[in-house]
Amino acid sequence: MSAGERLLKRAGLYKYWSLFRIRLLNGLQYRAAAVAGMVTQFFWGTMEILIFSAFYQGNPEHFPMQMQALSSYIWLQQAFLMLFDGWSCEQQIFELITSGNVAYELCRPVDLYKLWFARSAAFRLSRAALRFFPVLAVASLLPAPYGLSLPESPAAFGFFLLSMLLGFLLNLSHIMLLYILTFFTIDSRGVRMLTSALHDLFSGAIIPLPFLPGGLRAVAEWLPYAGMQNMPLRVYSGDIAGAALIRGLLLQLFWLLIFCALGKWLIHKALRRAVIQGG
Repeated sequence: MSAGERLLKRAGLYKYWSLFRIRLLNGLQYRAAAVAGMVTQFFWGTMEILIFSAFYQGNPEHFPMQMQALSSYIWLQQAFLMLFDGWSCEQQIFELITSGNVAYELCRPVDLYKLWFARSAAFRLSRAALRFFPVLAVASLLPAPYGLSLPESPAAFGFFLLSMLLGFLLNLSHIMLLYILTFFTIDSRGVRMLTSALHDLFSGAIIPLPFLPGGLRAVAEWLPYAGMQNMPLRVYSGDIAGAALIRGLLLQLFWLLIFCALGKWLIHKALRRAVIQGG
């Protein structure tokens, strides 16, 4: 056992790490699905860039982002889609709750929130790990301003990695709320459709937030969704820097703590009132 694993064991987190590794290795087996998704993401990214390029050719000075920064944003978005999207959930967790089989999970000596968090993290990481490198490799070979550029600076790349980690964890904590709210609803599809629409609009999944109207953009940048995708992807190209960068990182951390605390409180409340019928 490594030093890190011994530390996790002392902290009572080794069992969640073990589950995370098992789920991650299991997810890495679906290579055919990864290839199909990778090809889809490459052509979707190409289509988006060509559409934006047609508008940029008219009057590029009137756009809030340079074309090269926008291209990098789109390629990173497609490469790490499985880390940042708001609709990739584990259907099995929803079925555990609605069918009552969550009772088997409650029999285990584990914290249900940490268990599902580790499971969801492995689910997303395994799918992203199989897709991101080929997309980035091909995108980096494309000519400017349509390809993936190098980061603005080594510091920008470091902040990008930090912001991407916070965005990934924030996205997971948001997905955890969707799982937990299923305890309080008859059908989770309504909540999932609503939150997915809000996520796509305000996280920059449809268009980067700088392209939104001024008033709507000002509001969107303070919402938790902005930290799930918009923030890390714009940090990479230097579109967010200085004081705005520090404020964005602090907002990501703030919403992550809020969502985790809210999720822990809701799951505790849900399990206290849960009634599972059957024998």
